[in-house]
Amino acid sequence: MATGARILITGGAGFIGSALSKHLQEKGNTVHVLDNLSFGKRELAGVVDAQFHLADIRDREVTMAVFEHVKPEQVLHLAAIHFIPYCNQHPVEAAEININGTINVLDACEKAGSVRQVFAASTAAVYPIANGAMDELHATGPMDIYGITKLATEKLVSEFHLRTGIATIIGRFFNAFGPNETNPHLIPEIQQQVLSGTRTLKLGNLDPKRDFIHTEDMSRAMAALLNSQTKGHDTFNIGRGIEYSVREIVEAFERQLGEKLTIEVDPSRVRKVERMHLLADVEKLKRTTGWEPKWGIDEGVATLLKEIR
Repeated sequence: MATGARILITGGAGFIGSALSKHLQEKGNTVHVLDNLSFGKRELAGVVDAQFHLADIRDREVTMAVFEHVKPEQVLHLAAIHFIPYCNQHPVEAAEININGTINVLDACEKAGSVRQVFAASTAAVYPIANGAMDELHATGPMDIYGITKLATEKLVSEFHLRTGIATIIGRFFNAFGPNETNPHLIPEIQQQVLSGTRTLKLGNLDPKRDFIHTEDMSRAMAALLNSQTKGHDTFNIGRGIEYSVREIVEAFERQLGEKLTIEVDPSRVRKVERMHLLADVEKLKRTTGWEPKWGIDEGVATLLKEIR
């Protein structure tokens, strides 16, 4: 990644996008953010007004106009609706944003004439239920609407590369955690309950294990992939390579608080279909870029307990 690249992040005011925006600017790049602020917050984008573009990727003309104006060299497409229960309840909206929105973004990349590299966020939800670490060659088999829309995103990006010759990277995100979370996932849910003073946590399924990766580690991984000069089209898992159960996450909060927490299972939070394991094999990412994760669960939880909600 040449210093001072002109970069556009869709969804750059959201949870992962905001961490990425900050990291890429620290590396000396000019970052523009396109976001409709449905989940993101304007102040999280971390860019001046001239580099913030309030737009919805479902609006094809406006999206095209933003790309035409910015003329980005690199595009990181993170804008999506990705809270699984919400996607399952609103499948049409999930498809409009995650599939049709992606078509608009890719067409805008082609039309702008300046884009030389595209990174598109996918998800571990494209994988089927499986035990053990999954590498990028593992068969796909999504089990929810979100995973289905993201597998479609992957196919669209692959087709875009074949059509345009523009270098493309798919990043399959595992479970992100860190500051400024905008969806009620497990860790922010515990964080919110703990910071509100409660020591009895109301949670859903307790035994599933997930691969949690800090957003700063994710940002470093994405920057390293842009920088790796990968040619053509390639796919990478972006995870920590360690899985933790819900109980183990609660224990990390206990260690950082120095207090005991009680768990109550709340039936309304229990998912009917649940995968017990979701673990990334991240050897390909490490081999290609030299990237190594720096943030463990305890360090991450410690910073979350200082965060003002």
